[in-house]
Amino acid sequence: MKKMLIACNWKMNLTTSESVALVQSIIEGIKNKKISPDILVCPPFTSIDAVSKVLKGTKIFYGAQNCHFESKGAVTGEISIPMLKELGCRYIIIGHSERRTYFFENDELVNKKARAVLASGLIPIICIGESLREREENRTFDVLKRQIEIGLSRIEPEYCVQIVIAYEPVWAIGTGVSAEPEQIQEAHSYIKKELIRVLGKRASSIIVLYGGSVTDENAQSILELKDVHGGLIGGASLKSDIFLSIIETANLVLA
Repeated sequence: MKKMLIACNWKMNLTTSESVALVQSIIEGIKNKKISPDILVCPPFTSIDAVSKVLKGTKIFYGAQNCHFESKGAVTGEISIPMLKELGCRYIIIGHSERRTYFFENDELVNKKARAVLASGLIPIICIGESLREREENRTFDVLKRQIEIGLSRIEPEYCVQIVIAYEPVWAIGTGVSAEPEQIQEAHSYIKKELIRVLGKRASSIIVLYGGSVTDENAQSILELKDVHGGLIGGASLKSDIFLSIIETANLVLA
């Protein structure tokens, strides 16, 4: 049975009270149920502490949406990995397409962050994916190859098992348009092969998530794919009934 992670990225949504209410609803929805996939919530920084208190004693993980690669310093507005670790975060999302697009984060910066997260003992969810123009120009594999080579450079082989990759075609994020299953499987298969080429055989165990307008309606067709090991869910994770439906779908896929 393959391992699966169902992660949610709430982005810049939900106040602290709203975050707590959503987590409580998720907890209630899975109570007394056997849940096979791991579940992860990544709320805004302002909600992490409150969410952590609600999740105490549950099997749901929580993490952050970004970090700085330095542990401290005069970097106004940033947040460090030690700060997030002290709050109990287990995962940190690195290099999301919105960070790359709106804040001009490049592969070299993603690599610095990934190495810093791994050195701290936390798990980076490293996001990769092509734009619509890059796909239309048949450069999807070239983009993925570059992002993997640079983003994972100078990472020691023993860290391989701690890495999570999220394939997020930029043209399918927040648009309501998801890639076709054939496109997703093709990309994930290529990513798995590149991970092994760059990091060695240990990389075969790396979880590769799909993110890109995953909903309760298309979750099954995506999660059933051979090389998809979960999802990084955006908008669909802001409503507990939809997110719980996706978790239930993952349960059925793993049954």
